[in-house]
Amino acid sequence: MYRYRRYQAAAPLAPSKDKFSELPHVKRVEFYAPQNARVHHTLKYELVGDRYRADPVLRRGQPFYLAVQLDRQINPASEKLYVVFTYGPRAAVTLGTKVYLVANKREFTKEKQHWDVRIHGVEGDTLVLQIQIPYDCLVGDWSASIQTVADGSHGRRRAEFRCRENVYILFNPWCEEDPCYMENEAERDEYVTNDNGKIFVGAHNRYKGRHWVFGQHDNAVLPAVQLILEMSGLSHAERGSPVKVVRAITGALHSENEGGGVLEARWNGQYEGGVSPWTWTGSVRILEQFLRSGGATVKYGQCWVFAGLLTTVCRALGIPCRPVTNFVSAHDTDGTLTVDKFFDLFGTEIEHGPNGDANDSLWNFHVWNDVWMSRPDLPQGYGGWQAVDATPQQESENKFQCGPCSLEAIRRGEVGFGFDTTFLFSEVNADLVHWREDPDSDWGFSKMKRDHYHVGRSVLTKRSGPTHDDDDQDIENITHLYKNPEGTAAERLAVFNAVRGTAGAQKYFDYPESGQEDVTFELTDIDQVMIGQPFHVDVSIVNNAEEERTIKVSLHANSMYYTGIKAMDIVTDPVQEFVLQPGHTEKMVVEITPEQYMDKLVDYCMVKIYAMASVTETRQAWSEEDDFVISKPKLSIQLDGPCVVGQQCLVNFSFVNPLSVPLTDCMFSFEGSGLIRPSVSKLRSTVQPGATFTHAESFVPRVSGEKTIVASFQCRQLFDIEGSKTLTVSG
Repeated sequence: MYRYRRYQAAAPLAPSKDKFSELPHVKRVEFYAPQNARVHHTLKYELVGDRYRADPVLRRGQPFYLAVQLDRQINPASEKLYVVFTYGPRAAVTLGTKVYLVANKREFTKEKQHWDVRIHGVEGDTLVLQIQIPYDCLVGDWSASIQTVADGSHGRRRAEFRCRENVYILFNPWCEEDPCYMENEAERDEYVTNDNGKIFVGAHNRYKGRHWVFGQHDNAVLPAVQLILEMSGLSHAERGSPVKVVRAITGALHSENEGGGVLEARWNGQYEGGVSPWTWTGSVRILEQFLRSGGATVKYGQCWVFAGLLTTVCRALGIPCRPVTNFVSAHDTDGTLTVDKFFDLFGTEIEHGPNGDANDSLWNFHVWNDVWMSRPDLPQGYGGWQAVDATPQQESENKFQCGPCSLEAIRRGEVGFGFDTTFLFSEVNADLVHWREDPDSDWGFSKMKRDHYHVGRSVLTKRSGPTHDDDDQDIENITHLYKNPEGTAAERLAVFNAVRGTAGAQKYFDYPESGQEDVTFELTDIDQVMIGQPFHVDVSIVNNAEEERTIKVSLHANSMYYTGIKAMDIVTDPVQEFVLQPGHTEKMVVEITPEQYMDKLVDYCMVKIYAMASVTETRQAWSEEDDFVISKPKLSIQLDGPCVVGQQCLVNFSFVNPLSVPLTDCMFSFEGSGLIRPSVSKLRSTVQPGATFTHAESFVPRVSGEKTIVASFQCRQLFDIEGSKTLTVSG
């Protein structure tokens, strides 16, 4: 139904009777799709087990079996049988997109980097062939045909049978010669074959793992991936390089480039005519819609949705891949390796800076991907994990695409290595600089703060192994792969390595620091606030001088999008001025009630706190910022009895409404790879304040083993209530 097919049907080409009636004709071709899949580690792909037409899903660098039934035995003295593979609309032998294999020998005679065929056995009119796929074969959807040719006719006397099946050839992380080879079996299981996982979102001090169904084995995915490759602009002849393939895919998963793409990005909170990003629970529903519409862009996505999609596409192709979250992620738009924020005399942030051209931002979190591959285009030691990003942020080579970039190059600040190392380095290493309006400054602003340690607080992913439903003990901190420990000589050396290679950064890193500082300021971090509850902002001030100090302090709280863009003011506390005696401490506290913030929250319920202060006598300036996520209840999922393949299974969902108002216009979505296809339903029920929402769904499992249900609830007053449940399905 959703397949991207080159041919509607397969049939032997009708030969003219006078020329070809004496040639043997193909009656049937058997690809042994399930049997080959067991050896090629592709048995989980649903296309392989399709009862109407099983498509072979194969990995390069390995042989596979094929049977050809003829209407009579071939005469080897005067006739030849060719197996022909083609890839793309203008296939050519010279480009590697067309392959002719003559079946006339019992053993392979070529090395593994070449196509080859041997006759495995003959049973009457049936030939069983074994075909060797080279380890650098082009990946994608190949077509196959069988030709019988009269010897000495130079191909003019020929009969051809075109196979119905699409032959999918993938990268092979089990093959040592493949650039995507991954030796560790546990890591292969996680980063290639696991079809469920987590994507971490939230704030650096209050993150959560959002469950995501990658679903790379679904029968809609490989056809969708082929369509994505076609739309990417990457030529068929270049699709053997994982570096080129993954770079092209990062530019094709979004719609910012010419020709469109899978998913439209949107961050402004307006999602009319599409799906709110937090409603998605997996990749399959997006790819199904994209495929069903013939390649029309799906609406809408944000970084973690793009990362989930890219994980699905890469794993489907055989490229080891994982989503990676950088908490407090810099978006340096001017190549200075700094994120510059400007404030007026009253401590209010000046959006876009004094000249309207300062578009740097700090994202609470940003999700991209790591892919595993060798890098023969870089010096030795720069292979392994590579960063790639399908979220359209910055143009690279006149397109919105990003990576692959060696993590080792990022860690060392080697910004001269491709691809996009400067941009990715700044995301985890940029310095945060606060500038405040200053009438005595030559250019109107003076530097209040330079923070080397604010950006790239932690880089997290799910570790290999089981997924935890109720907690995040399955987390893996991989910050050390991206940057050296903060404050170490190695960390500063990496930054100055990058500065030397980035002309726009050099003047900012020479900017003088501020002078005397004898007053200590501390903004207390806010750990957790449940939605509907009050919270308070605290600033402690200590005068360490032997003289009194005149202090001016201002506090601001605003709701924000996770990209760091301000949404609405929640509290703007006027500037307070007071005298602090030597050795004394003053604590400022601002209480914020639910009535002040509830109707101002936007996507993901994030709040930004700014605190600013100055000391009149010494001109000391201080600023700090903190962000946190207003917490929401978790969706509970309970099974009603055991789950068995082919039998109906009932599951119950529930949570308690934490608000003082009813929940209306409720929607519910859930899915589970191998359990149920993505489902979305509108609910008529209203959930009263403090009441428990309950909902039941049933499904019939298709596959046995450990499977995961992922569900999401949203309504007019509350959104992004999600949960997951891992269950065991017996066969």
